[in-house]
Amino acid sequence: MQSYPSQLLEKAVTEFSKLPGVGRKTALRLVLHLLRQPCDEVEEFAEAIARVRKDIRHCSVCHNISDTEVCPICSDPRRDKSVICVVENIQDVMAVENTQQFHGLYHVLGGIISPMDGIGPSDIEIDSLVERVSQGGVEEVILALASTMEGDTTNFYIQRKLQPLGVKISVIARGISVGDELEYTDELTLGRAILNRTEI
Repeated sequence: MQSYPSQLLEKAVTEFSKLPGVGRKTALRLVLHLLRQPCDEVEEFAEAIARVRKDIRHCSVCHNISDTEVCPICSDPRRDKSVICVVENIQDVMAVENTQQFHGLYHVLGGIISPMDGIGPSDIEIDSLVERVSQGGVEEVILALASTMEGDTTNFYIQRKLQPLGVKISVIARGISVGDELEYTDELTLGRAILNRTEI
């Protein structure tokens, strides 16, 4: 166990090392870097982190992160409100947006059905999706979930819940390798998968 000349330094290293992919050595480098910066820059950095946790909220419509009650995508009049793309998480919204191939709205589930991890349909935002579609105006729902067993299970469950509502249900084309996560898929492949989606 490394000894530190300051308890404040050790505490800061411990906190940074709680971040994913950051070990104690990297955490120490980051903290020492901050020590070399002007005080006002470090205070801005700390404030930005605190505000991310305190002030960022989830869109009341699609559950994407937002600074406002309704996110900029949902409130953009240029978006096609007749098409909803269902994704697992916020990173997937960013990945699809980066393709610049999709101009509809999103619905962020906040996870996928995974009995092994104790995640059932009621633990993610499926009911709010069904409610959105049942309000009318939606013609197509694109299921853009990872092509894993859990993703396919979630697709099947959502399809069964939406079928009585008479909307077109499609899945993104399987140009994405089975087992791959959307956020790690290159933008060209993901863009093609969106454009070449297939109806279920």
